[in-house]
Amino acid sequence: MTTLDRAALPPGVRAHAAAAPTWRSLASPMRFEAWAGRALPWFAALAALLGVAGLVVAFGVAPTDHQQGDVYRILFIHVPAAWMSMFIYLVAALHAALGLVFRTRLSPLMARALAPTGALFTAIALWTGAMWGRPTWGAWWVWDARLTTELILLFLYLGYLGLVSAIDDPRRADRAGAIVLLAGVVDIPVIYFSVQWWSTLHQGASISLTAAPSMGHTMLAGLLLMTGACWAYTVAVALARVRRLIAEREAQWRLA
Repeated sequence: MTTLDRAALPPGVRAHAAAAPTWRSLASPMRFEAWAGRALPWFAALAALLGVAGLVVAFGVAPTDHQQGDVYRILFIHVPAAWMSMFIYLVAALHAALGLVFRTRLSPLMARALAPTGALFTAIALWTGAMWGRPTWGAWWVWDARLTTELILLFLYLGYLGLVSAIDDPRRADRAGAIVLLAGVVDIPVIYFSVQWWSTLHQGASISLTAAPSMGHTMLAGLLLMTGACWAYTVAVALARVRRLIAEREAQWRLA
């Protein structure tokens, strides 16, 4: 909304429009911190609601698979965790790039806030994948292309977290961490397309934008509910973590 548009509004509406933050204004850490405090409980509640609904559908409503039996239910946790491990990395790398190029203050903090959750989901994906692989493949681990590249993703997360925590100067740490995140982005398409590029044990995608899902509607509903729960949880935890990071750096910004 432009200045002229605001002037044409009635006084009461004009005051509300002036107080309401725009998406651009949320680039300010102080404004974002206030907005995050209001949004955090909603995303936390949404994560809990979707998580409970997803678990009920996945483990109580969805039918037993005629080939894998009940062991396939691990995939209701494994698949969303694997999706989120890649998605969070891309978002964290985007924030890191914005901070590196445009010197935005909030972006490096968002990368730091997202990375621990991304590492958690990567570890969950690897762990649940091993649980599914033992009865299905007969082994806890195989050096399959997708498994190996997902393991590399975990090392990238841990390397980034270790690097930014080891450097005392926050600005130097943010720049070094951004380089690590951006260099590791190449691993994401390799993970995603590995089952198409190489002959692997890992099964292909059950959901595709170009084809109908290869699963029943109830199974699909459980998978989407669990994915939504993971996404809402990620947002809630990232908002809580970035508020703490903003508070830690506020004194530094005042002195800068």
